[in-house]
Amino acid sequence: MSLIEPGSDRSSTPPRIVAFGGGTGMSCLLAGLREAPVEVTAVVSVSDDGGSSGRLRKDFDMAPPGDIRNCLLALSGQEPLWARLLDYRFQESELAGHSLGNLLITALTRVTGDFDLAIRELNRLLHVQGRVLPANGGKLTLIGTHTDGTKSTGEGMIARSGKPIASIEARPRIDEPAADVAQAIEEADLIVFGPGSLFTSIIPPLLIEGIRRRVFESPAHKVYIANIMTQPGETDDMGLVDHLDALERHAGDPIIDQVLAHDGSIPDDLLASYSRQGSIPVVYEGGLEHREIRVSVADLIDRGATSARHHSEILGQMICDLALAGVGKTV
Repeated sequence: MSLIEPGSDRSSTPPRIVAFGGGTGMSCLLAGLREAPVEVTAVVSVSDDGGSSGRLRKDFDMAPPGDIRNCLLALSGQEPLWARLLDYRFQESELAGHSLGNLLITALTRVTGDFDLAIRELNRLLHVQGRVLPANGGKLTLIGTHTDGTKSTGEGMIARSGKPIASIEARPRIDEPAADVAQAIEEADLIVFGPGSLFTSIIPPLLIEGIRRRVFESPAHKVYIANIMTQPGETDDMGLVDHLDALERHAGDPIIDQVLAHDGSIPDDLLASYSRQGSIPVVYEGGLEHREIRVSVADLIDRGATSARHHSEILGQMICDLALAGVGKTV
C-alpha cells in the first residue's frame, strides 16, 4: 500500500516527521514508525489527571507521565522484556494501579530536578528510535467549554460531563515550547496529528502559541489521522469533518492538507461492544470536496486486536511513504 508517486524525488537524508498526540493512539503510530527510514519526533500532550498519572501528578506536583511512557516504549530500541517491565502495573499495596514506567519517570524527575530533562534522559536510556518530547514540561490543566456555555475542568471531568465540547483551553498559559520542540517543528517535512483523543491529546499542543504559530507557518505537509471510533464523553456523534473542523478551529486557521481515514468496516463483535458504550465509527461521508484537502480511505483497523485500534504497521507504512515521497517539501 504505497502512496509514493512514480518518479518522486527522495532526499539523501531521512525525512523528518513530527507527530502530535498522546495515549494509545499515538503509541500505535509510533510503533509502526520505529524501524522506518525516517526521523520521528513525537510531541506528546501531558495533561492527564486520572489513574496512576493523575495520582503522581497530585502527589509529586509534576506533569503526568503515562502518555509519555507509552510513547517512549513504542519507540524504544530495547529488548521486548524492557517494555514488559516498564509497562508492568502493580496490583497490590500502596503501589496498586501504578506502572513501573510511571514510577521510573517520577524518580528520574526527582533525580534530575526537572520533568523535561528526565524525559530527555529517558530517551537516551531506552535507546529511543527518534525522540519523544513533552509538549509542556509542567502540569497543565484543560478546561472545556461546552455548547451550553458551561465549563468542565480537567480531562476526567470533561469526559464525564456528557456534554458536547465547543472549545478547549489550558491553564497555565504557555507561550513557547522547549527549544528542541520548536526546532523539530521548524525542520519537519511532515506533520501528523493523531490518532488519539481529539480534545485532550491532539488539540492541547496547539494551545501553546509557539507551537500553533510554527505549525501554521511550516511548509511541511500536514496530515490528520482520523480515529476509527468516536470517544464517549468527548466526541459523541461527531463525524470525520466535525473532528477536522474542531482541530482547525483551535489552530485558528486551515492547516490540514490530507486526511487518512478508516474505510468504516468493523468486525461485528467489536461494533456491538462499542455500540453499547455509545461509540460509533468515524467514517468519511463527504463534505471536503470543496476544500483543498486530500482524503485517503483505507482498511486501517488492526483485525487481530480486541479493540478498534489502528494497525501499527499499515499506518506506519502510509505515513512513512508520505514522508519519503517528499510531499513535505515546497519550492
